[in-house]
Amino acid sequence: MDINFKNKKALVRVDFNVPLNSKTFKITDDTRIRAALPTLKKILKDGGAAVVMSHLGRPLKKTKDDGSIDVEKFTLNHVVKHVAKLLKTKVHFCSETVGKAAEKMAKQLPMGEVLIIENTRFHKGEKKGDEAFAKQLAKLGDVFINDAFGTAHRAHASTTTVAKFFKKGEKSFGYLMQAEIKNANKVLNNPDRPLTAIIGGAKVSDKMLLLEKLIDFADNVIVGGGMAYTFMKAQGGNIGNSLVEDDRLKLANKLIIKAKKRGVKLLLPKDSVIADNFSNDANIETKYSKRIRKGWMGLDIGEKAVADFSKVIKNSKTILWNGPMGVFEMSNFANGTKSIATAVAAATKKGAFSLVGGGDSVAAVTQMKLNDDVSYVSTGGGAMLEFLEGKELPAIAAMS
Repeated sequence: MDINFKNKKALVRVDFNVPLNSKTFKITDDTRIRAALPTLKKILKDGGAAVVMSHLGRPLKKTKDDGSIDVEKFTLNHVVKHVAKLLKTKVHFCSETVGKAAEKMAKQLPMGEVLIIENTRFHKGEKKGDEAFAKQLAKLGDVFINDAFGTAHRAHASTTTVAKFFKKGEKSFGYLMQAEIKNANKVLNNPDRPLTAIIGGAKVSDKMLLLEKLIDFADNVIVGGGMAYTFMKAQGGNIGNSLVEDDRLKLANKLIIKAKKRGVKLLLPKDSVIADNFSNDANIETKYSKRIRKGWMGLDIGEKAVADFSKVIKNSKTILWNGPMGVFEMSNFANGTKSIATAVAAATKKGAFSLVGGGDSVAAVTQMKLNDDVSYVSTGGGAMLEFLEGKELPAIAAMS
């Protein structure tokens, strides 16, 4: 950020889409708020003021019975006190997103203070990338800073269209956005080798483009989670009642063949922790992943798989991890994911560069207090996936 913010009002798009307690609306995880603090502190330290905009949840999809927006549930007012506490400065709140009240409050905002405007998704023009709405937002600041990497893959009014109304030199990425792009590029551009990608999660279809891309440039691709069983079945294995996408069996085979041709090691879990029910209280056994009997399902990777995967990870120089190895939210099926987190941390200690992204893999690293033991933890989710797939993200393109 090469802008001096002295006496400037900075319109800042952040990602304050934080989880809230459903009854008290208290913030249960403030990671995304803390990620935006360096940018906001820089603006205030320079002698500027920040007009902050964000979305929270999907208010237009989850309306009340009468079709109206559930303001109490989705208002950004829930984050105001916490942001003030973290920034140690006065934080004001405007109950409208755009309009006369928002413009007046932005105009009167003293330097060194912050104004949070109401949830951008309360406005129908937000998700449509509406120009008129974006123009109204642009009136609230002298400069525009985008620090919301988590929404960079959405061509929304507050992330993308609004940039049109600021000249070159009046717009910039925030520190978080810069760090996300820089660290993703460490994996994509001339990484130290061997490069190992660990991909988990439920469905092959969600990560299909990413897997195709990874086989083009990774040395090892580890596949865990529910998606592994589609690969097992494609190879003729018996997977019992495990999660499978029958319409993706041909694709799984294609990826296996492609990896073999390219000399990429594609690793699937040799064994699985299996259960006779999708429940933490189910009966549990460990079996070879291709020999799961009917009525049983694989819900985590087994000890042999943990050992195989950990050995490859610990000998890697660059590591990308996206997605859990099992049903991580159930304690009896969390060991695989936790073991991978430990292996990634151990490899990082030995000098590897590790990038962790995606809800459950980030949750595992956070729960085990290993955030400082990996190189970078991405806040991106879907945006990071699309960036790694090689797609141009609308919010990034809009700045150039």
